[in-house]
Amino acid sequence: MTALTQYQRLEASGLWRAAPDAQRRDVIVSIGDATLTLSDMQDRPLTHWSLPAVHRLNPGARPALFAPSDAPDEGEVLEIEDSEMIAAIEKVRRAVEKSRPHTGRLRVILTSTVLALALVFAVLWLPGALLRHTASVLPDVTRQSVGQRLLTRVTRVAGTPCKGRLGNRALTRLGDRVLGPGVAQLAVVSAGVATAAHLPGGIILVNRALVEDYEEPDVAAGYILAERLRAEASDPMLALLGHAGTFATAKLLTTGTISDAILDSYAEQVLLDPPVEVSTETLLARFAAVRVRSTPYAFAVDQTGETTLPLIEADPVPLTQAEPLLADADWVSLQGICFE
Repeated sequence: MTALTQYQRLEASGLWRAAPDAQRRDVIVSIGDATLTLSDMQDRPLTHWSLPAVHRLNPGARPALFAPSDAPDEGEVLEIEDSEMIAAIEKVRRAVEKSRPHTGRLRVILTSTVLALALVFAVLWLPGALLRHTASVLPDVTRQSVGQRLLTRVTRVAGTPCKGRLGNRALTRLGDRVLGPGVAQLAVVSAGVATAAHLPGGIILVNRALVEDYEEPDVAAGYILAERLRAEASDPMLALLGHAGTFATAKLLTTGTISDAILDSYAEQVLLDPPVEVSTETLLARFAAVRVRSTPYAFAVDQTGETTLPLIEADPVPLTQAEPLLADADWVSLQGICFE
């Protein structure tokens, strides 16, 4: 059986040259299981060529020229005109070529795969990593600067923060009492913020209704505590960078600047986004830590107390043990902060 199963035996005549300077001679070419045998006219074998190594020197041309290998210094050449023999050899060569590992193709596949993975990495992971890295390395002075600029943008919608001298002094005292000295900058605004909101740089906005419509500062204190917890749970600078995008984040990281247009756009988002829920357990723990009653805040959130019942029932500071958060004079000043 030959290498080509449809043939029992396949032979053809040819011209063989053993070396570049050798005389061409007539040969009988026969195809076997793995070799191409060249014999003289008396059927004496002259040489054997490995079929997998046979190389076509003139693809598509006639007569066909073959060599035992594709080596540059290969000297042997076989010339065949028999169409059936040429077709048989070409069929074997194609079969061998298909069975060979195509390193170039594999290289292309591997390279394409690596590039695709790199692209997925760049698109899905890198932007988030850049945002997180930038937020983690920004110095406090940059955060405060961005926060102050953002506050200026917010006031276009929320109005200029109330600036009563005595009222601001009382507001600072309330912030120090509830959050600790210098932890946050509080600002009372007339509109734009439903209750409270926070900005990068430790800025907390408080709607004037929280100090004007209630008889005690505990309500405002509760909203300030809740807003501080939101800022601690999710870095407000990270939220701003997520809104700004990768290029603006890279610019802020390298130059410390961010455009006014981005701040204007984000200011509108801050005022429109609903506040993130804070767990009751977390709130109660913070109320307990700073010795502030949670009941006034709970009733301010829900006048019926139905949805905030746990804050009422588990109030960590009983009314009999509560101490005033502000002196009466400071509380009166704070309630009039927008009228001075």
